[in-house]
Amino acid sequence: MTDRNRDWGAYYAKTAGRPPRDTLLAALDRFEVEGVTGQAVDLACGGGRDTVELLRRGWRVLAVDAEPAANVHLRARADLPSSGVLETQVMRMEDVALPPCDLVNASFALPLCTPGRFPELWARIIAALRPGGRFAGQLYGDRDSWAGDPSLTHHTRVEAEALFASFEIEAFREEEEDSTTPRGTAKHWHVFHVVARKTG
Repeated sequence: MTDRNRDWGAYYAKTAGRPPRDTLLAALDRFEVEGVTGQAVDLACGGGRDTVELLRRGWRVLAVDAEPAANVHLRARADLPSSGVLETQVMRMEDVALPPCDLVNASFALPLCTPGRFPELWARIIAALRPGGRFAGQLYGDRDSWAGDPSLTHHTRVEAEALFASFEIEAFREEEEDSTTPRGTAKHWHVFHVVARKTG
């Protein structure tokens, strides 16, 4: 049902020049107003578009991706700051040991977790975030054209909002449109874009 199993190296090369995600930028702007930089985890970091921005703004980053090609592309980026503190792990996000952190960035990452393991992963994200820490990322809605794929996790709007019971939701935007994937495959997108601050 999806095009997720194709050549990841070609995908990273194609998307290398794209800017960081708006959800990450919104979270970082809020931290800047607060005068905070700290430890970030970038889940399913891909070719590093968000990781580079985190490092550029002075954050320490653990960048995680299951694909070895992601680490290769990230480390080879010409715009990778030389002064940043970067740790990388080639591992599925469900299996990584999350350190105590101030930001979990999951740009289009969490839907790639299977439904059976999603509750565990989400609980560990909440546990890893310090009070005042933020989540930035996306969830797939139940009207997405990939809904029904047993390897992906989708949520209704009510289910998505319920995940953030221990957060102050700072941005929650629902997007639904017919478009294409970065690889050019036609797709109906139903996505929740979220920035939320942990309150407890």
